[in-house]
Amino acid sequence: MSVIDTQSEERSEHPLDTVERLAHLNDWSFERSGDDEIAVKVEGRWTSYDVAFTWLDGIEALHVACAFDLKIPERRRAEIADLMTRINEQLWIGHFDMWSETDVVMFRHSLMLSGGVEPSGAQCEALMNLAIDTCDRHYQAFQFVLWSGKSPEDALAVEGAASQLSVGSSAWRSGTTSRHSAAPRTRSTRRRSRARSSHRDWWRRTTRQEPMSWW
Repeated sequence: MSVIDTQSEERSEHPLDTVERLAHLNDWSFERSGDDEIAVKVEGRWTSYDVAFTWLDGIEALHVACAFDLKIPERRRAEIADLMTRINEQLWIGHFDMWSETDVVMFRHSLMLSGGVEPSGAQCEALMNLAIDTCDRHYQAFQFVLWSGKSPEDALAVEGAASQLSVGSSAWRSGTTSRHSAAPRTRSTRRRSRARSSHRDWWRRTTRQEPMSWW
């Protein structure tokens, strides 16, 4: 039994339709593999990101998972786990975790839309920007631990110093509605791509976990 009973109203459109319009507007390469899933490719400051939006109808939540191409070797798993813990302590919303089957690092967050609330374009854009900006902010720290052999504490210290040097520099941001540029676009935005099939598999498995694992 719920602590508070809410009345759900029928939505005029699927929540992911708003995300799809945002992708069209910003000329992002995307794939709508089903009614409840859409995968978007976006260029960040340091690398490109695979961003998966998933609608979880059972709890009325729009879930976002942002992953970058950073496979964690077994010998570095403990250091990366420590780094993620330290980063998560600094985050007000969302968190980093590691998908154990593929050792991929991702940022995750959910937008609750209980009671039939429909997401606005501004909310979806803010959700996208949150994911990309957070990954951009900490991408170098993961690189320092993986390839420079630094401790998580030292990696965050170097990251902090580097971010201070780059304050005020925003040349990488595009002039589109969203701050992030599009990845090179393919001929068909809805056609299934073999190159993305493995990503889609772990996106689907990841976003179907129990809700408590997102917190």
